[in-house]
Amino acid sequence: MTDSTSTPLAPGEKPISMFSTFVHPSAPQRVAEVLASTMLSEGKQVKAFEEQLAERFGLVHPAALNSGTSALHLALEVAGVGAGDEVILSAQTFIASAITIVQTGAKPVFADIYYENGNINPADIEHRITARTKAIMAVHWGGYPCDMDEIRAIAARHGLAVIEDAAHAIGATYRGQAIGAISDYTCFSFQAIKHLTTGDGGALCALDPAKAREVFRRRWFGIDRANSPVSETGERVYDLTDVGYKYHLSDYAATLGLANLNGFEERMAHRRQLVAQYQQGLANVPGLKHFEHQSDRESANWLFGFHVENRPAFMRHLKAHGIASSVVHDGIDRNTLFGGKRMDLVQQRRFDETQVHVPLHDDLTAEQVDYIIRTIKQGW
Repeated sequence: MTDSTSTPLAPGEKPISMFSTFVHPSAPQRVAEVLASTMLSEGKQVKAFEEQLAERFGLVHPAALNSGTSALHLALEVAGVGAGDEVILSAQTFIASAITIVQTGAKPVFADIYYENGNINPADIEHRITARTKAIMAVHWGGYPCDMDEIRAIAARHGLAVIEDAAHAIGATYRGQAIGAISDYTCFSFQAIKHLTTGDGGALCALDPAKAREVFRRRWFGIDRANSPVSETGERVYDLTDVGYKYHLSDYAATLGLANLNGFEERMAHRRQLVAQYQQGLANVPGLKHFEHQSDRESANWLFGFHVENRPAFMRHLKAHGIASSVVHDGIDRNTLFGGKRMDLVQQRRFDETQVHVPLHDDLTAEQVDYIIRTIKQGW
């Protein structure tokens, strides 16, 4: 550090935000060309985007959808989750993870997390399994992969599906495998502030080819577009066998995604550099405890968080210096819809009290991170 102190931003100086939306310079022209073509719905651009997701990230059978929430819901439906069933997940997530379970008529059952990183603790899963349990949903908090080997072993013993909520985790890896190539189903989000955005969108990967075909069919009302020719009367020839949804991605959204793939690896490397800068600069700061990450997996680094003592004072201190901070999400079990706050989630309750996140995004500079570090090291 060149200076052990920092001063508040000058009047008119732009505060440092938690997130930013990256749009590649080539995107306006590319999207304009699609708009000019008037071919706007699912078509060649969606297929090209899916091919790039598979090629660049190692995703298996990625089906591009209109949101990460749609991906979660469709995964649950294809996995056969329905009325009266139960799905085990962590409460350290956004409400979309559990609300899609409720939409199927099933019940979310919350397991505790590791206080050290916010991910579900496999040791707290098995005793929550009942005859009604149908699946385990693993949420990769902040982009850091869960203990997938342990989770998949539990699921195998009990005949359960594994659904990864990888909304934060595009580009992450676990023990050499790409997130999106490990579990029965993996769900991604391409919402505006994610690493890769299509404006709003998502993707669902299904390992089993038959289940993947079902995903592609049910994302568009349950009609198999590839095998439902248009008759002389102008109507597709099809016979619905189950409920489908209007969850497909559009060509103009996919084109934005394709444009934003340019330089993705470089932007991810930039995030890793900023994370390393934070970790080094905030080592041994009194009242601050870093999250613990294992070397056998690589985080997608969507968030940079840690635990702090006296969090309200910490956040006020940063705000006074023009720096945003956020818990991003408290445990969602507090919601009445999901059964209300559970006090048996001991580590979740601890996490709720001390976790906080500071800015990490593509527009963030090393100089800004240095300023944030110096501001934190002043104390709060």
